[in-house]
Amino acid sequence: MRVLLGSGGFGNEERRAFFRGEMRSFFGNVKRILFIPYALHNHQAYLKALLARGFDAGYELVGIDSCADPVAAVEEAEGIFVGGGNTFRLTHDLQRFGLIDPIKRRVQGGIPYMGASAGTNVACPTMQTTNDMPIVMPESFETLGLIPFQINSHYYRGQVWVREGDNFIEHFGETRAQRIAEYHEMNSLKVLGLHEGTFLRREMDKYELLGGDATLFRAGCSEELLAPGLDLAAVLRA
Repeated sequence: MRVLLGSGGFGNEERRAFFRGEMRSFFGNVKRILFIPYALHNHQAYLKALLARGFDAGYELVGIDSCADPVAAVEEAEGIFVGGGNTFRLTHDLQRFGLIDPIKRRVQGGIPYMGASAGTNVACPTMQTTNDMPIVMPESFETLGLIPFQINSHYYRGQVWVREGDNFIEHFGETRAQRIAEYHEMNSLKVLGLHEGTFLRREMDKYELLGGDATLFRAGCSEELLAPGLDLAAVLRA
């Protein structure tokens, strides 16, 4: 199984260049990639924005919304790229169009899957560690299960400080670590807090961090900071 999962946070040119490089390395000689834009409302505008910012990395991206039969499009795809946005909306539409099982089957069969932000969240067994607002109700929280643990995209360590003019004011809401602790009060799967600008790449049973760190959370255990270059297979295995 080949999976490339990005946290998001590719907002400057240095990170966009890194994004393009990892995308090229991952998809290789694939010619056309099926792009799934369901996490945002305006699908055509989403694809245009990706192309304008170079997030196609030179590949031909075909929006699944332009295909008459979404399931057939998945069955014929050389590779799949699922974009970010709202994870509830994305999960809702993947379920509504009957795409969960076809995508999972194709990726298990060997085609490459790339996710960014919400597209990373739905690669997990469930979407329960998203940061997003529940703007629509999916049939269930179950998603693709391309990895045997959860990811919290856009993870940051510590407390948030908000800039107002020239001043920074502490925001006293829960930290991401506190939210993940709440998840572990009711659930047992490991959670990988994927830091901004970071990819997790899975090649069969090998897991590799690219571009940045991640923080691993296990129920009843202290958090563990993971860095690129570490062999993650043992710590991420279910």
